[in-house]
Amino acid sequence: MDEALSEFVTIEEDGPIALLGLNRPSKRNAISDRFVEAIADAVAHVEKTAKAGVIFGHGPHFCAGLDLAEHSEKSPIEGIYGSRRWHEVFRMIERGRIPWVSALHGAVVGGGLELAASTHIRVADASAFFALPEGQRGIFVGGGGAVRVARLMGAARMSDLMLSGRVIDAKTAERWNVVQYVVGEGEALAKATSIAKAAAGNAPLSNYAVIHALSRIQDMSSEDGLFVESLMASFTQTSPEAKERLRAFLEKRAGKVALEKRSDGA
Repeated sequence: MDEALSEFVTIEEDGPIALLGLNRPSKRNAISDRFVEAIADAVAHVEKTAKAGVIFGHGPHFCAGLDLAEHSEKSPIEGIYGSRRWHEVFRMIERGRIPWVSALHGAVVGGGLELAASTHIRVADASAFFALPEGQRGIFVGGGGAVRVARLMGAARMSDLMLSGRVIDAKTAERWNVVQYVVGEGEALAKATSIAKAAAGNAPLSNYAVIHALSRIQDMSSEDGLFVESLMASFTQTSPEAKERLRAFLEKRAGKVALEKRSDGA
């Protein structure tokens, strides 16, 4: 990774996964143009070796969003270019080679929520709070929130956050489908790491199908979606790795999923 950009992010390898840390705590990890490039650089670096990734924030917050000091000086066309670059970089996460899990704490605000929405699984600790204050700032979301965040919580709830300035806590975010897990304060990174390690143990082709096909199927008609599902099911289950894993299961060489009613406690 470019040394000039490494001041914004950290990368730590943990077996088959990589931990990508947002490292601008003095600015609550607010995202500037250089920060965006550092994230792009880090994601490209991680995808070369890791089987899954975790994004978290150093300091008391995950990410407080856009660096407004930098944004306020841009012309309209510069603003468009900047927004489109955020789209490109966050698309690298959402539509890349590996699954990403985000560990959320403190502020998950504006562009920070847009970044979290580009990951495939979101874990929040009890300190996390979520907001989209763009309406109060006289601006509009520009990092993919109108698509990704709206698909998670729905356009009506997103409109509420943007128009009213409402701030929601982790439990509300879970009810609104923004996050999939809520854990105790300080426990999000450990939980996200555990999930990422589980995902890293899956067949790579299955993971690729999950992160690329499911979201696209949601954009299709029911019949088109069912057709693509059939193609993906056939393609994955006839791969050499799938055949070996299925054979191991049938020969009782692989563990079975417990069928009794249970909860993971999160």
